Amino acid sequence: MQFIDSNLDPWQSLGSEDAPVPNALLDLAQWQALRAEWPDDLPVGLKLANDADVEDIVADLPRFALIALHFPKWVDGRAYSQAHLLRARYRFAGEVRATGEVLVDMLPLLQRSGFDAVALRADQSVDAAKRALGFFPAYYQGDVIVTEPRFGRAAA
Repeated sequence: MQFIDSNLDPWQSLGSEDAPVPNALLDLAQWQALRAEWPDDLPVGLKLANDADVEDIVADLPRFALIALHFPKWVDGRAYSQAHLLRARYRFAGEVRATGEVLVDMLPLLQRSGFDAVALRADQSVDAAKRALGFFPAYYQGDVIVTEPRFGRAAA
């Protein structure tokens, strides 16, 4: 899991008047307005609200290097489903980042559902988050990393 420091993050939001630049992070409306003229060789990221339908962006997935999924509240888990769809159904290989109200307690499930980067809420500790990722060495159920359930895996 990659922990994002907002001060060092190369991905930056694009203003409404700005021209395409590398590592621009666009919201869905910006992307829809700029997609026809966005250069294919210019890395672009998408900020996707947790109430947006992942299926609406499937055709454009190969163009995105990053998809940032937003948690407006830590109790709103729709972004977990979005991440799972991106990884398991659509085989998105780029970065899937959790943003917003991201707490340390969420890290194990974030990882299991397909997130590989997080921007923790400002009051959360990266050290505590790293420890949280080690709480459970194995899971009975499958996930996006290891799809088979524990009983279906070959003996080690």
